Amino acid sequence: MIQISDTAQRHFRRLLETQGGDAVGIRLSAVEAGTPRADARLEFCEREDLDGDEWAIDCEGFVLYVDAQAAPYFDAAEIDYVASGTAGQLNIRAPRIKGHVPGDDASIVERVRWLLDTEINPQLASHGGRVALEEVTGDGAVILRFGGGCHGCGMADVTLKQGIEKTLRGRIPEITAVRDATDHDTGTAPYIQRSV
Repeated sequence: MIQISDTAQRHFRRLLETQGGDAVGIRLSAVEAGTPRADARLEFCEREDLDGDEWAIDCEGFVLYVDAQAAPYFDAAEIDYVASGTAGQLNIRAPRIKGHVPGDDASIVERVRWLLDTEINPQLASHGGRVALEEVTGDGAVILRFGGGCHGCGMADVTLKQGIEKTLRGRIPEITAVRDATDHDTGTAPYIQRSV
């Protein structure tokens, strides 16, 4: 259930009044839901913008349409508007939007993906790189593929052994090895050139 304060409802009503007659409500969706980069998106919507499967929340004078796929991420969300002088601040608190840490009973794949998304890839992004899970073998080896600035980078082996493998094996004891499936000779924009 989403809680929308009276001040937020008044704010949305005022905004909708400035849009004329075409806007039928406000649409709430999530961008990259379930990841550390998740964010909420609010936008005016017209009838033709709606898919028909949105959750419709009747508010005072308008309808808030919640994107069906994003609805679970907005469970227990709170939307508030705080006026201050001539401006104001709209606040959306959605505690589930970034997903949840998989428990010890989750599969190795789920736990590896969570660590890649929440800890490892945000660090690699500072160098324009990323890493993706290719597979987890039957004997517990994690096979990864580097991309972006990490594809062909001269420090990829160090990153793999001293950073990624250490993190994954330290958090998921079932992992027996971490291997790189990337053909680094084909990298076109490495962060650090490989030695010839």
